[in-house]
Amino acid sequence: MADGATPLSEGTRGDGVEEVVTFPGARAPDRQRFVDSCGVAISVVEWGDESAPPLVLAHGGFDFARTLDVFAPMLADAGWRVVAWDQRGHGDSAWAHLYSWEADLRDAAAVISTLPPEPMPFIGHSKGGGLVMHLANMWPHRVSALVNLDGLPSDGAMSDVSEHERTRRLRDELDAWLAHRRTLLDKQRRPGTIEELAARRGRMNPRLSMEWLKYLVTVGAKRDPDGWRWKLDPTMRMGGFGPWRPQWSMLRLPGLGVPVLGVLGLESEVMGWGTRPHHVLPHLPPGGRLEALEGVGHFVHIEQPRLIADMVLEFLS
Repeated sequence: MADGATPLSEGTRGDGVEEVVTFPGARAPDRQRFVDSCGVAISVVEWGDESAPPLVLAHGGFDFARTLDVFAPMLADAGWRVVAWDQRGHGDSAWAHLYSWEADLRDAAAVISTLPPEPMPFIGHSKGGGLVMHLANMWPHRVSALVNLDGLPSDGAMSDVSEHERTRRLRDELDAWLAHRRTLLDKQRRPGTIEELAARRGRMNPRLSMEWLKYLVTVGAKRDPDGWRWKLDPTMRMGGFGPWRPQWSMLRLPGLGVPVLGVLGLESEVMGWGTRPHHVLPHLPPGGRLEALEGVGHFVHIEQPRLIADMVLEFLS
């Protein structure tokens, strides 16, 4: 076991609270450790043998690594050391004064720097899919293959603006971000019962079962005297600020130089990106592969974990 790593037993959250809520096929990580990223403690969890080849797995925005409790063990059981982390402000990772795309990339780099230097597969869902695409451009020598699970942006037109206008937009974006933080600094996420938190999340993820959502509460929320609260910094907002624009990632796709698998869920829902095959196909690199799934929503690896795991394992074989 790596230095500082601790085992997580079944039904035990990262803060050690025992719970009885289970979900078929869900398995707690085999290990948890913390990595320092410029003073922010990043929680890293792993499934599988430490001596197995590593595979990096990035969760989506406002999620956490334990949303992978069904999908990740399927990859680990096939012989991979699956390494995932809670992005800053999510799950067991520390809250931060700054949330930006660049900060997320630094945190990911800090985690990956603790792994062997050989190239490894990068897999990401939603925002995590965008992260691994950027990581592949930053560190092409660390990536052996790239899998994007419903995190491929559309090819909407990018505005061609002057540097002055771009600076003004960034200033406005930063002002809005700081105003958002000022209004929420003293607030906490509203507590509730397991069922109440599950129902709230279900309004954003209507295709996910209540059984799964209640399980998520027990691994992604913490209990205090007032009830359960999601382990998410309330000062975060979707998007943050920073240099990332989804369309830029699409333009970089053809030059990645590694095998690429993209998976789209074609059922529209609130959290989805609305990307369709015709947005992606012109930008795939030579030999790139795209799977578009009818009847599946944004959380492809949660709705159909066995199907997606088999697809990924076949792609990596």
